[in-house]
Amino acid sequence: MSAIKFENISKQYRLGLVSTRTLSHDLNRWYQMNIRRKEDPYLKIGDVNDRATKGDSDYVWALRDINFEVQQGDVLGIIGKNGAGKSTLLKILSKVTAPTTGTIKARGRIASLLEVGTGFHPEMTGRENIYMNGAIMGMTKAEITRKLDEIVDFSGVERYIDTPTKRYSSGMTVRLGFAIAAHLDPEILVVDEVLAVGDAEFQKKAIGKMQDVSKGEGRTVLFVSHNMASLRSLCTRGILLDKGKVTFDGTIDRVCDLYLKDSNNFDASSTWIGIPNNQKDFQLLKAEILNAEGCEEHNFSCDEDIVMRMTLSVRSKIPGIYGYLDLTKEDGTVVLVSDSNDFIFNKLESLELGQPIVELKFPKRTLGVGTYFVHLNFTSSQNFGGFNVDSPGQVCKFSLYDETTYRGNSRGGFFSTVLDWKIQ
Repeated sequence: MSAIKFENISKQYRLGLVSTRTLSHDLNRWYQMNIRRKEDPYLKIGDVNDRATKGDSDYVWALRDINFEVQQGDVLGIIGKNGAGKSTLLKILSKVTAPTTGTIKARGRIASLLEVGTGFHPEMTGRENIYMNGAIMGMTKAEITRKLDEIVDFSGVERYIDTPTKRYSSGMTVRLGFAIAAHLDPEILVVDEVLAVGDAEFQKKAIGKMQDVSKGEGRTVLFVSHNMASLRSLCTRGILLDKGKVTFDGTIDRVCDLYLKDSNNFDASSTWIGIPNNQKDFQLLKAEILNAEGCEEHNFSCDEDIVMRMTLSVRSKIPGIYGYLDLTKEDGTVVLVSDSNDFIFNKLESLELGQPIVELKFPKRTLGVGTYFVHLNFTSSQNFGGFNVDSPGQVCKFSLYDETTYRGNSRGGFFSTVLDWKIQ
């Protein structure tokens, strides 16, 4: 059963102004729509909502021709860059603002948490705001009272529940706001990025509650976030918004991958070359990702060894010098860390002057399928100054695929290690 249906939803704004704010535009709009019974003449003009460029028109389309359905019990992740139209879409669904064109059909009560403090009266206490929000949702006082203890306990602000919310921190406000939205039995729960304000403990708690609401109670959740890990763990489906339009609708993993691919401004390859600096005592000149034959490669099978080769410039001996490498996924998750001191302490102190080469190997069947970014840093444990140590940061990237037929590229996880199931 369809819980929400968006039909040709568009939203137009005029930059810097409320309404048209010019008499000629207002009169023309009124005349065309009320006398001639035609559509709003300003719907035909306007730029797409690209925040990075200067447009030719004062009118912009925050959303344009949005069409999709959300089934009851679905957890839909809405992903996009800042300014893509995510919050506008949820505000239209929550009836904070009206669409310029189109209609939304929704079944049941909607509870929204769109911004820190949304729906709270700052002069009212936390307890009073709970009752006010419940009343707005159409609940009786008895129903709210029955849920009150559960809401207060979940929010963790019991000590301040009879204090005006204007004295709450942003984190406390989000805690109470989410607790109200999630516990007052809405058929549709709408959450827009605000969980990022909460601490790690509360974020984990809130994600768990949304999973319970969707899977255990069959309620519908729309979740906007830039945290890819939270989206992947909570959602099954996602839509990707760009400049006010839906550019992709599919599985959450595919939507996250497309978003990260488009958002990653670091155009790394399998080879990185630094700019030589004669003032540096120690410097990374070149970083390469190679296959087992020593050839440059960027796309590997999980059954291949991967070699990281570093060409260094050493102008003087640096006491305590060591190298640090970490490997991350596209969403920034650290998968592996390596330190040159792991086997032999102060190993890099033995480097000869000149341009020595250092290699390390990622053994086959170690890393799982995906794209990886390599970060390098060289520092000294003897922090007394006088030595110029290099911090190139993010240098190379490479990808892994699994060509084994029955495994394929659908197997998740950080590792591709194959375990032997021995029968005793």
